[in-house]
Amino acid sequence: MKGVYTVDDVQEILNVKRAKAYEIIRELNKELEEEGYTTLKGRVIKSKFESSYLYKNIQEIG
Repeated sequence: MKGVYTVDDVQEILNVKRAKAYEIIRELNKELEEEGYTTLKGRVIKSKFESSYLYKNIQEIG
């Protein structure tokens, strides 16, 4: 199982347009870089995405 979300994953999970998904990934990756992590364009670590967008908690509640 992969430990990152791609732009397609973010787009599907949040039901946003592709440009918005890229914007979200850039934002999260910028935060990760400031924390000293290396990032990949167009991908974001699952744990960072889920903690920022509470996707895991919403899924458990819903």
